[in-house]
Amino acid sequence: MTTAAAYSVSAPDGRFTKTTIERRELGPHDVLIDIKYAGICHSDIHTARNEWRGTKYPCVPGHEIAGLVAAVGSQVTKYQVGDRVGVGCMVDSCGECEPCVFGDQQYCERGATMTYNTTVAEELQPGGHTLGGYSTRIVVTEGFVVGIPEGIGLDEAAPLLCAGVTLFSPLRHWNAGPGKRVAIIGMGGLGHVGVKIAAAMGAEVTVLSHSLSKQDDGKRFGAHHYYATDDRQIFRDLRGRFDLIINTVSADLPIDTYLRLLKLDGTLVMLGLPENPLVVRPFSLTAARRSVAGSNIGGIPQTQEMLDFCAEHGIGAEIEVISADRIDDAYERVIASDVRYRFVIDAATM
Repeated sequence: MTTAAAYSVSAPDGRFTKTTIERRELGPHDVLIDIKYAGICHSDIHTARNEWRGTKYPCVPGHEIAGLVAAVGSQVTKYQVGDRVGVGCMVDSCGECEPCVFGDQQYCERGATMTYNTTVAEELQPGGHTLGGYSTRIVVTEGFVVGIPEGIGLDEAAPLLCAGVTLFSPLRHWNAGPGKRVAIIGMGGLGHVGVKIAAAMGAEVTVLSHSLSKQDDGKRFGAHHYYATDDRQIFRDLRGRFDLIINTVSADLPIDTYLRLLKLDGTLVMLGLPENPLVVRPFSLTAARRSVAGSNIGGIPQTQEMLDFCAEHGIGAEIEVISADRIDDAYERVIASDVRYRFVIDAATM
């Protein structure tokens, strides 16, 4: 087995501590990655603190992984030692169902194997459940490794493995581009990447945020317009304006009110996961053939497409790099919205 230094948590109210974990032996189709950076996603916090239930301890979160190939299995063809690579939210899937065949592994009908907290056989991960990127090394099957192009720093690329593809996927699916008006609700860790990508696609981009505190950043990232939603007048002024609205906020919002901002055939896409059900009046949908939809990360081909697109357009996440001993503090700051815009752990500090 390969050993790796890692930071794990052993209880919902526990603190992260340094430990040593085991990774499986390198199989013929496997890639061993020396992790250089691991992003902190809010999903990590929900899982570490068992807020979504079902957390398996000890828990090593992290599904925004960037590093260098350290070794490859005998049948690996896509990568070689020294390549810049990344691993996102998934490390395997059935490979046989229709979504998998078409490269939408995130919708695997048998359930994708997530990068952490998924039950697996002992030979795949000693301990019986996947352990993520808050560590110095990871072994992943070749088909779930993506290449990080030159032109993006590994540190600013790490959050793209989740946040980046989570925004890229709906923007591509609903054809954001020239002539389209796109609104992003919220400009945090997800939203700020969405603004950059939508602007690079050629869309007219509007940010809808609870205040104007990040307006200068939004304009710098490519937003054409920026509105504070605490001003109720904007909901009258912007009625029927947008082709696509992407909600990145997990708080309970008046979604029915936002629907009225869509034009004919417009779509509001939910990425944030609010605690309570959505309240939508049927008339808000039928009045202009509007839709409410959802989207979940992206498949491996689309993750690679996103990275190539970001490299071509000079897009990276806005980050604050921290040492591993500051993970607990970073979690509290994420909850307090005290970060612009993503924390990234320097794996060398493990």
